[in-house]
Amino acid sequence: MRIIVFALFFSATLVSTSLAVEKSYYSPVIHIDVDNHRILISQLGGVFYVDVPEVARPHMEKLPISGLVDFVVDWKSDDQMPVIKTWKVKSGESTCLYFNGKECQ
Repeated sequence: MRIIVFALFFSATLVSTSLAVEKSYYSPVIHIDVDNHRILISQLGGVFYVDVPEVARPHMEKLPISGLVDFVVDWKSDDQMPVIKTWKVKSGESTCLYFNGKECQ
């Protein structure tokens, strides 16, 4: 019985962790919403917000408006905002050219 319970728990854990999909977006920074901790970017003619995690919030204002940035985000579901994992500024002036998920470099 314990083996079955463990197997079910392990399966549920695998399913919940596999729901997040990592995607990369090469986009200009359209708007930085400091109050709501999100950044407006574009992809294929559409625009959407990406959430900025707590650790990146002190650096989000360092991103250049209209500058091109390669964002790596985690998508958990279509009804949740994607969350930034890393970014690399490709064009534009910034004191945070690369955010590795923990700190700016």
